[in-house]
Amino acid sequence: MTARLADIAAQAGVSEATVSRVLNGKPGVAATTRESVLAALDVLGYERPVRLRQRSAGLVGLITPELDNPIFPAFAQVIGQALTRQGYTPVLATQTPGGSTEDELTEMLVARGVSGIIFVSGLHADTTADTRRYDRLRAQGVPHVLINGFSPQVRAPFVSPDERAAMDLAVSHLSALGHRRIGLALGPERYVPVQRKTEGFVGAMRERLGLDAAQALGLVQHSLYSLEGGQAAASALLDRGCTAVVCASDLMALGAIREARRRGLTVPGDVSVVGFDDSPLIAFTDPPLTTIRQPVTAMGQAAVRALLEEVDGTPAPHTEFVFMPELVVRGSTASAPQ
Repeated sequence: MTARLADIAAQAGVSEATVSRVLNGKPGVAATTRESVLAALDVLGYERPVRLRQRSAGLVGLITPELDNPIFPAFAQVIGQALTRQGYTPVLATQTPGGSTEDELTEMLVARGVSGIIFVSGLHADTTADTRRYDRLRAQGVPHVLINGFSPQVRAPFVSPDERAAMDLAVSHLSALGHRRIGLALGPERYVPVQRKTEGFVGAMRERLGLDAAQALGLVQHSLYSLEGGQAAASALLDRGCTAVVCASDLMALGAIREARRRGLTVPGDVSVVGFDDSPLIAFTDPPLTTIRQPVTAMGQAAVRALLEEVDGTPAPHTEFVFMPELVVRGSTASAPQ
């Protein structure tokens, strides 16, 4: 119990004696401190003592496209913790190849009486998808918030990183290292984040290197959001003489590094690679990956706040909360080869 008390105290930022008072139902603990201790129990996976268990304020659905890409479990953890602290029970629903679709998962969550739903990188990001599904959800009185991908047709709060600024950060970094042939490896063109990254890349290549739109677009390669997709895109870009590749996800960046090595090239000696997300463990790859950090904690917490405001009766604005990404320089980028 001593180690457990220490863990809870560290998580809650209080003393072990305070944790003991809360767990034993003793008086003399401020309500906010008590809530911090109970939240720490939840976050660390300990069951609350029976007398301290609260009835859940309700279920909140979280729909992600997959869990293979570590950025999605990272969002799920942040959002789940934020919901738990507010007394809600998160319900994670994940699409799988050949399994349930986003619409089927939404229907299942609505049938279970969820108070609201948070969509991460869902169909709202696909410019070819029918957005009326979200109108129907609103008509059913189910508040929802959408992360990564904006649609002017959907009346809901959106939470996004600044994709255009992210590309300017990457291109600025690489051009300062002397790179002139910088490629961009992306997912399918129909997705809003892909379109925004492309716009940001074209603008940055014009601003930093003097390339016109046609020249910059000639250094853009669309593929799949996967390790194999990154490898295929990097192959095409290396064939065009690129000495650096900016990738739309960390997984794609790992694929780009694999392709460089397949050709007998070194990273970063011959080719520099930049990822996007800064997903967990990416700092421990070989070489450690330079990447654009998506502010997952701030974005996830903002999504929960926006959702719960509407659950509490405050109409959610049709707006987009845009968060500034951050360049994290590690070992996969270096001066352009001579």
